Amino acid sequence: MPSRGFWKSFEMFAPLSPTALDAVAAAARPRSWAPGEVLFQRDDPGDWLVAIETGRIRISLVTQGGRELVLRHAEAGEMLGEIALFDRQPRSADATAVGPVTGWVLTRRAFDTLAGGDPAFYEAALTRLSTLLRTTTLQLESIALYQLRARVARFLLITLEQLHGADIPEDASLALGLSQGELAAVLGATRPKVNRVIQDFRDEGLIRDTAGTWTCDIAGLRAEAGGEG
Repeated sequence: MPSRGFWKSFEMFAPLSPTALDAVAAAARPRSWAPGEVLFQRDDPGDWLVAIETGRIRISLVTQGGRELVLRHAEAGEMLGEIALFDRQPRSADATAVGPVTGWVLTRRAFDTLAGGDPAFYEAALTRLSTLLRTTTLQLESIALYQLRARVARFLLITLEQLHGADIPEDASLALGLSQGELAAVLGATRPKVNRVIQDFRDEGLIRDTAGTWTCDIAGLRAEAGGEG
């Protein structure tokens, strides 16, 4: 069973007391998924969340024409599926294990039981949902209002903020874990155009690619992110 520190690392549980964290740990159940296994599909009942311990999960939508639109990848240390848990609506996207995935599942029934005995659970959940709303707004703004160079820069900065918080260290490193085709789908652009921007960023020193890890010039990316379309 994971320690208190594991659960406290998730924003939704960070404000909870040690006793409440122990209660979460006791209520959660371990799960694992094989590479390519579907955790859930769009319109499935949303009655559990998962705290990812290892691995990566692709969140996507399938268009009527059969094209998969990758929304994002959830990594170890992230939580997935909490929105449907709270609004009691079906899942809004598909979730597929990219490689082997392990995590801890908390059902809606277990969460409701915990929250019924401690209102801090609801307060923490509200904070988490507010963060998700702000992140979604930033992503939509990036796609709608900015040129592609700025969209790429803003995407990298948002991802780094999720890892480090608002105070991103200079020359922060990022193992993105996305192909450029997947990144293009997230940004609403074509793969060749995204490839060109990434190469330009390399040439200009905004990112330095070492064995699949990008070292980012944070000041440079922030300057680039402000460019309006």
